[in-house]
Amino acid sequence: MRFPSLIARRAATIGLCLTLAVPMSVSIRPEPAIARGAPDSFADLAAKLLPAVVNISSSQSAQTTQRPPRESGPEMPSFPPGSPFEQFFRDFLNRQRPPGQRGEGPQRPERQERPERRAQSLGSGFIIDASGLVVTNNHVIEGADEISVILQDNTTLRAEVVGRDETGDIALLRVKSDKPLPVVEFGDSNASRVGDWVLAIGNPFGLGGTVTAGIVSARGRDIRQGPYDDFIQTDASINRGNSGGPLFNMDGKVIGINTAIFSPSGGSIGIGFSIPSNMAKSIVAQLKDFGHPRRGWLGVRIQQVTPELAESVGLKDTSGAMVAGTTDGGPAEKAKIKGGDIILKFDGQDVKDMHALPRIVAETEVGKQVKVVLWRDGKEITVTATLDEKPSDTKQASTEPGKKPAVAPSASRDLAGLGMKISPLTAELKDKFQIGPDQKGVLITDVFQGGVAADRGLKPGDVIVEVQQAEVGSPEDVIKRVEAQRSQDRKSVLMLIQGQDGVRYVPLPLSKPGKDSKPG
Repeated sequence: MRFPSLIARRAATIGLCLTLAVPMSVSIRPEPAIARGAPDSFADLAAKLLPAVVNISSSQSAQTTQRPPRESGPEMPSFPPGSPFEQFFRDFLNRQRPPGQRGEGPQRPERQERPERRAQSLGSGFIIDASGLVVTNNHVIEGADEISVILQDNTTLRAEVVGRDETGDIALLRVKSDKPLPVVEFGDSNASRVGDWVLAIGNPFGLGGTVTAGIVSARGRDIRQGPYDDFIQTDASINRGNSGGPLFNMDGKVIGINTAIFSPSGGSIGIGFSIPSNMAKSIVAQLKDFGHPRRGWLGVRIQQVTPELAESVGLKDTSGAMVAGTTDGGPAEKAKIKGGDIILKFDGQDVKDMHALPRIVAETEVGKQVKVVLWRDGKEITVTATLDEKPSDTKQASTEPGKKPAVAPSASRDLAGLGMKISPLTAELKDKFQIGPDQKGVLITDVFQGGVAADRGLKPGDVIVEVQQAEVGSPEDVIKRVEAQRSQDRKSVLMLIQGQDGVRYVPLPLSKPGKDSKPG
């Protein structure tokens, strides 16, 4: 009888004795994480890197206006014609003017042009080639008439723009020097881990040669600055003027270009963002060779895969990017990719969500043949696409022109359980809702208040182009495909909707036909 109590007392004393005595329930404590200590000093590394980091000063002409000399008196405020305040202020201002300058009419002295002045901005950069190639942010030199690069020894060199990437916010400059310049190298940003030590060097507030230290706080940040956002977040102090400067790892390699900060006050609060070097170095190479970026282009318009979208097409999770449309004659159309496909993998890389795909495609070499894994008709298929260079102004995907739907008119129908009425696209209805003559599909004529369609943002005048990725040409087609989904106990039905804002896929929850709300 004392044996169990003895075991309990011993377990309380030595921790794991009780559990280890029973072979079927062995518990092993995880080994503690061992963190590498901070360097005793960053001084040697900073001394090595500082000469290759430069300050950048850019200036541009700026015309402003000025009021006439003070003796002409205060300026007359603007009032609507006939306002009683106009006469009041005219009399008042006349009394304030020196004798000889008083007049009967409203005295509104003409504004005069100031002499031309120079607006200046300051930023940072770093030298990547001894011949004088300097990397910085595009926003540091955007609109500049003159650009100067200031070395650590205060030597000032005039710079010219080799190329710029406005979308990715990267610019490449060239300076001429009588002697070889110190350089730094790009490192592998993918090898950097959250928690790694980093150094930021730059020109905050024009102070020049400033070194700050911190860690990699996060990876893959999308701060909605562009379609290719994949920023490294760091708590190394980054302030105004640090833009374009390098973020170094402890090997002295550039793993990022310091580009943006999050700050309510304008100063550093420990949330800075850097363009990863693996993205930047390919763009820099293209700027050097071509003067502009040459990004891969697939020619698709995409949307996020929601849980309802995934369920409607039989996909287990929400990974991937759904194709909402393809560009006529683009690589996707040539590869037989079509609206409703979900891109799961591109060139061997998993597409986690819609935000990942543009970056993966853009980083792929122009002209390369890539395997694209799609989810279509409830299974995976693989197609091959040959990438083109991204055009400067991509055409928006649209419905195919030139073909009129061969649809026999039929009566308007109530789409039971989905809260809307649908009708064939007659010439009269196209005219009423200002729909193009070549539009195909089935028209939504009424949306019931509180119904499923209203909840999903559908409205009268929208056109149902596809149901479950199959084209529809009559209300009967729509009803047939909706009922087919219901018969399979599907939770939602997927529709391709053409609206005023473009084409999009909309999953509509299915319920048993019943009472809908009344039209609103």
